[in-house]
Amino acid sequence: MFKSKLKYISFLLVLLMMSCAKRGSITGGLKDTLAPVLVSSTPKNFSTDFKGNEITLVFDEYVKLKNLNKQLVISPPMKNEPLIYPTGVSKFLNIKIKDTLQPNTTYSFNFGQSITDNNEGNAINQFKYVFSTGPYIDSLKLRGSIKDSYEKKVDNFVSVMLYEANDKYKDSVIYKDFPRYVTNTLDSLRTFEFENLKAGKYLLVALKDKSSNNKYNPKDDKIGFIKHFITVPNDTVFDLELFKETLPLKAVKPIQASGNRLLLPYEGKQNFKINKPTIVLKNNDQVLETIVTQFPKKDSLQVWYKPLKADSLSLEVSRDTYKKRFTFRVKDQKKDTMNIKAVQNGIINFRERFTLETETPLVKFDKTKIKLVNKDSTAVDFTTEYDEFNQKLYVDFKKEPQEKYNFTFFPGALTDFYEKTNDTLSYKLSTKEAADYGNLVLNLKNVKRFPIIVEITNKKGDEVLASEYSEGNTKIEFNLLVPTQFTVRIIYDDNKNKMYDAGSFLDKRYAEEVFYYQQEVDVRSNWDVDQSVDLSIPYSPEIEKKEDEKKRKKEEKQRKAF
Repeated sequence: MFKSKLKYISFLLVLLMMSCAKRGSITGGLKDTLAPVLVSSTPKNFSTDFKGNEITLVFDEYVKLKNLNKQLVISPPMKNEPLIYPTGVSKFLNIKIKDTLQPNTTYSFNFGQSITDNNEGNAINQFKYVFSTGPYIDSLKLRGSIKDSYEKKVDNFVSVMLYEANDKYKDSVIYKDFPRYVTNTLDSLRTFEFENLKAGKYLLVALKDKSSNNKYNPKDDKIGFIKHFITVPNDTVFDLELFKETLPLKAVKPIQASGNRLLLPYEGKQNFKINKPTIVLKNNDQVLETIVTQFPKKDSLQVWYKPLKADSLSLEVSRDTYKKRFTFRVKDQKKDTMNIKAVQNGIINFRERFTLETETPLVKFDKTKIKLVNKDSTAVDFTTEYDEFNQKLYVDFKKEPQEKYNFTFFPGALTDFYEKTNDTLSYKLSTKEAADYGNLVLNLKNVKRFPIIVEITNKKGDEVLASEYSEGNTKIEFNLLVPTQFTVRIIYDDNKNKMYDAGSFLDKRYAEEVFYYQQEVDVRSNWDVDQSVDLSIPYSPEIEKKEDEKKRKKEEKQRKAF
């Protein structure tokens, strides 16, 4: 009996111990949030009189490299990139230099965020290895900020460069040679800082360097620069504005697109609005009649000509001092035909002009064969304007709220370059109530100079929704806007050509100054927004974020109160 009770008690004790053991669970402890630490390096970091070509870095834990090709910045740049290995997980990194090092020069390897621990990906922030081939480490600094001259947001990974302004300096150095020093904004900064500089006179340049070769390619890269040479040491915080240069015209060999149309590709963005090239198409010595238009959304012109029988044609392109001649064979291809498409379908907004896009260029308009009536069949007066270069016909008329309109283009109203005319075209349009739209008044303060171009764009700033030109007026009205959030952009039109103009490095000309208002302006249906815009307060992403947060909290508070 006692033995059976003892067994029973022992069994209970075992169960109790097992249940106690199951209460807790084994965990991995606290999450590792610490970045690796450099334990040692050979030669030591900040060594002088560096003579070798190999460097070894040893860390306190296993590390791996992440985005090294983007993050690593070597200053001064090396013609031959060093070999950095292993690429896998290891407690050490080797750097094998494959260049001949310059004498008495301080070199800096800035790894950015590329060295991370193996487990959690914690990065060593802006880890730098520095050495000098001379007897001392250069220690001077230079700071600045980057912005875009036209866009609201600035690019990341912008290279900032210093070129020595010595007896051998020429402006062509940025196209052909490496800079003396280079740094980079990487992927999260709008500011830059040079360290380990030596005293001297320099050219300061910023590049959105698409090919990452530390040389300026105007076809692909944006550039920002300071016109005058700067001296180091210098406590000035330099502001650099990036812009894309307008390149000189360079035409490429024409492509036959159809039996009556050529495509003429060209390099770089061109301001054909103010400076169109002269294009002459010839069949032997006979000059052919042509019309030149823009190919939509492509860097190409369209050259329209009357169909003819010929084995080959020649085409001459000229503008200012540029001249180019091409000869090409003509193939028998299908010809383009008249095709007309309406941009608006159904609803037309009060600020819009009714727009027709034509597949072939138009040459004649017979207004007597165009009829516009409202829902009561009452004729409505209208005006027409044809943009030949973009092949768009604009029809403007006074629009009344909640009205219906019928457009009829009778046969022969439109005639194209090939003497083809339209069949009957009918379009039905209607308008909304005025209360469905909003009004915006901008009261500008501290305008530096006139004239200015005042634009309201979408939130990204890549589409202009409305524009006004002011030669002195500071109260700008935009009425009957489609409700949305707008970005306000103001361009100082210094050359008075009513458009934004980029700068030029060789001409030492900055881009025209552009101002962005700090926050989006919210225009809602049946609202009148009166917005004060102070042009003395420059755009800052940080301020914009704070304003957006304040606006969000205010709206949340209003919703809760409601």
